[in-house]
Amino acid sequence: MQILQLVAKALVQIHTTFQQENMVNEKENSIKVLRIINRFNLGGPIFNVTMLTKYLPPVYQTTLVGGSPLAQEQSAIYILDEYLINGIVIPEMTRKISFIGDLVALYKLIKIIKIEQPTIVHTHASKAGSLGRIAAKLMGVKIIVHTFHGNVFSGYFNGFISNLLVKFERHLAKSSSAIIAISEQQKKELVNTYRIAKSEKIHIIPLGFDLTKFLQNDTYRISTRKRLAIENEIIAVSLVGRITAIKNHALFIEAAAITLKQHPDKFKFYIVGDGELKQDLVHYIKTQFPSIIPHIIFTSWIKDMEQFYSAMDIVCLTSKNEGTPVTLIEAQAAGKPVISTNVGGVVDVVKNLETGFIMEGFDPNELSKHMINLYLNEHLRTKMSQNARNFVKDQFSYRRLVNDMDKLYKSLLSNA
Repeated sequence: MQILQLVAKALVQIHTTFQQENMVNEKENSIKVLRIINRFNLGGPIFNVTMLTKYLPPVYQTTLVGGSPLAQEQSAIYILDEYLINGIVIPEMTRKISFIGDLVALYKLIKIIKIEQPTIVHTHASKAGSLGRIAAKLMGVKIIVHTFHGNVFSGYFNGFISNLLVKFERHLAKSSSAIIAISEQQKKELVNTYRIAKSEKIHIIPLGFDLTKFLQNDTYRISTRKRLAIENEIIAVSLVGRITAIKNHALFIEAAAITLKQHPDKFKFYIVGDGELKQDLVHYIKTQFPSIIPHIIFTSWIKDMEQFYSAMDIVCLTSKNEGTPVTLIEAQAAGKPVISTNVGGVVDVVKNLETGFIMEGFDPNELSKHMINLYLNEHLRTKMSQNARNFVKDQFSYRRLVNDMDKLYKSLLSNA
C-alpha cells in the first residue's frame, strides 16, 4: 500500500513538473500584445478590444490599457469585469488635447512598453492611436497596428485643425505596420478621401461582438414594455448614443414632432445616453416643440440594452459622422428594423430596404416618413426584423473578428 502511495505521489509530481514546464514554454513562446484604447467608456471600441483580449488564441498574451471615461460617459469597466479582464487605466489619456496630460500619458505608455516588452502594439481610435504609436516607435516595437473606429477628420473641428489632423495621421501611418478599417466604406475614405495610406496597407476587419444575448432577447419584451409603460398599440422608437453635436439629436426630435403631428399618441420616443449637450437638447424641445414633451423620454445610459431593445419597435441613428455604429448592429441582432443617415460605415452594417432604411440626406420629413411606413406596415416590420437578425449574427460575430485578427498578426509576424 505504501509503495502504491509513493508511486502515486511520484506520478503526481512528474505531472505537476510537466505542466509547469509546459506553462514556462508557452510563456516563452507567447506573443505579447499591448492593446491601447482611447477610454474605457461604453461604445463600439470597448466591445472590440474586449473580444480580442479575451478570445485571441492562447499564444497571444494581451495587456489592455485605456484612459478614463468622461464624467458624462458611461464607464465600461463592468464589461471588462464580466469577461475577467484587468485593464490598466491611464487617467491622463483623455478626449481633449492637453499638452501636459498627453505628455504624461505618453510617458506612462513608454514605461508600460518597457516593462511588458510587447511584440505587437495595437492601438484603437484617435488619441490612443496617436500616443500609442509614438510610444511604440520610440521604444522600437517590431509591429505597430492601428484600428480606425471612426475618424475626427470631419464634423469635429474647424477646417484648419482638421487638415492638421489628417497630415498628422498620414505621418503616423508611415510608422504603422498595418492599419485596420472596420468597413469597406471607411477604407475608401481613408485611401481616397483623406489619403492616409495606400490601399495595400489598410486591411478591412469588421467589428465583432458576442451577440447571443441580443439574438435571444424576445422573452424580455412583455415585461420590459410593462416596466416602461408602453401600451401594446404604441410604436416605441429609440436613438442611442452620446448627446453631442456629431450625433445630431435635433434631427430625431424634429422627425418625432412631424410624426406625432400626423399620428398623435401612437409613438413614444426614447433618447438613450448622456452628454455635454443634454441640457441644450432639453431646452430645444421645450422652446421649439413643447407639445411632444410627454412623448419624449430621456433614459440616460442603460447597461442591459438587450432588455431595452426588446421593448423597442424601431431604432434610429441620425449622426453626421460615424465609423461602424454598434447600436445598429445590436438593434438588428435584437430583431429591430433600423433607420439611419448615410454616413461612415452604415452602408456596410445595414441592408437598405431589407433590414431597415438608409436615408438619402438629413431631412426630418424623410426620417418621419420611414417611421410612419414601419408603423402602418406590420408585415414590413416583421420581415425586416427577421432579415436583420439573419444578416448580423454571422457577419459581426466575435469568432470571425478573432480569426481575422489572428491571420493579420501571423502575416505581420512572418514578415517582421
